[in-house]
Amino acid sequence: MRSKMLTVAIAAALGAVSLGAMAQDASSDAASTSKPTTHKTARKHVQSSSVRSSGSSADKQEIELLKAQLAQLQAQVSALEQRSDAQSDINVSTNQNVQAMQQQVAAADQKVAAADKFVSDAKAGKIDFKGITITPGGFLEAASINRQRDVGADMASSFSIPYPNTATEHTHEQRFSARQSRLSLLAQGDITPDIHASGYYEMDFLGAAPTANQNQSNSFTPRTRVVYATLDWDTYGLHFLGGDSWSMLTLNSKGIMPRTEQLPPSIDAQYVPGFTWARQPGFRIVKDWDKTFWLGLSLENPQTTFAGTTPAGVTINQAGGSGYFSGNNISLNSMPDIIVKAALDPGWGHYEVSGISRQFTNRYGQSNHNVHGEGFGLGMILPLVDKFLDFQFSGLTGKGIGRYGTAGLSDVTFKPNGDTSPIKETMMLAGLTMHPTPDWDVYLFGGQERQQKDAFFDAKGNPYGWGNPLVNNSGCLIEGSTLCGANTRKISQGTLGFWWRFYQGKFGKVQVGAQYSHTVRDIFQGIGGAPSATDNMLFTSLRYYPF
Repeated sequence: MRSKMLTVAIAAALGAVSLGAMAQDASSDAASTSKPTTHKTARKHVQSSSVRSSGSSADKQEIELLKAQLAQLQAQVSALEQRSDAQSDINVSTNQNVQAMQQQVAAADQKVAAADKFVSDAKAGKIDFKGITITPGGFLEAASINRQRDVGADMASSFSIPYPNTATEHTHEQRFSARQSRLSLLAQGDITPDIHASGYYEMDFLGAAPTANQNQSNSFTPRTRVVYATLDWDTYGLHFLGGDSWSMLTLNSKGIMPRTEQLPPSIDAQYVPGFTWARQPGFRIVKDWDKTFWLGLSLENPQTTFAGTTPAGVTINQAGGSGYFSGNNISLNSMPDIIVKAALDPGWGHYEVSGISRQFTNRYGQSNHNVHGEGFGLGMILPLVDKFLDFQFSGLTGKGIGRYGTAGLSDVTFKPNGDTSPIKETMMLAGLTMHPTPDWDVYLFGGQERQQKDAFFDAKGNPYGWGNPLVNNSGCLIEGSTLCGANTRKISQGTLGFWWRFYQGKFGKVQVGAQYSHTVRDIFQGIGGAPSATDNMLFTSLRYYPF
């Protein structure tokens, strides 16, 4: 830019010099023509002409000199412009090279980050697949079962303890089992930085198809424990779940999130009486406020369990059809179980309250009849001594809630006219878990499920309902007797156990555990009294967690 301005200035100076010389010539010529020519003046004119010629020659030389200087300056300007253009090309090329190097550095950073994530995921037992993180889980178990009373159960105990009138009450059972071995897969992906999706599947081998037996091949079938998908929106604090999962009534250790269920650490796959739970299909929506206060609504698959004598002409269920085992009846239900739950995580401990609404359907007299049931629950987890001693409590009370308890007591009984009557029940569980070292867990739990009497009589005085005092219990203590109605009033259990993780390293984790349980079954007072039945159980377990 400066070189161009210099050129213009030089050109303007040359133009001014030329104009000045022309002006001088013009004025001299005018003066000579305005006066008469004489001999004297002619001589002066000749002299002045000679002078003008000499001056004109000097001007021309000066102009030529200026032109030469201008040409030299123009050459310098051209050289400067060429150097400027070359420098501009160099700058452009340099910028392009810098941008290319920045892109290479960014790509290298991404590869390094991906490699770091791969190494981190590999150490955590995770797999990256097309942007989805897959986490395998589960364990292999070799367990032993010893029961004082032979109830013919595998790892999941039956708490309908037999009375002495049955032959198996006088025998004990001992067997080995690997059927609680478990496999799980968790798939997680980020739809956006704010929206997250996941799917979870968990199975074991405690399924019991009609062909499954212990005669030779022990070919027991796998069963689905849970299988569900979730969507989480961070901005709104919303969480959606759909599929087969733990009921929202189950105690959580944090918020109302899946895979945070706080189960008793027992080896027994049926856990401890008093523990509130179910695994069933449903849909759930949860809102959290700063991960401190949580509120959830769940619609879950209904099923009704029955107790007592069914009046004639009453339909309460039907045999399993397509997709179900025909030996298992499906109850008549016209609406899902509705569960609401609120949880609080204030910084010390976890607290929750819950409620459930249910509807029971049967048919008689050519019409359908519906009865309502409901329940109210609460739970808490308290770290009494940080990283050393934890306390947990959960409970549920209401009517028609039996199937949500570990002991599996019935939901409803019958009135003589065919109506169903929800049985009032309360279930409670309390437990302490101690961690004396990072490798040891020692636990002590106690729980109970208790039902209230719901008794009726027809016009002839025949007993109906549950806990009717006219139920005959006179033969419960006599082997071979059929006179033992034994309507269960409560199931109580105390259990003590430990887990020792004797290896934790790059090849996974290996732990061994043992559990002792003392269980008591009490029945309602009837004809012949209300004797109790007891069972002492011992379990051992060796588990390998490869992931």
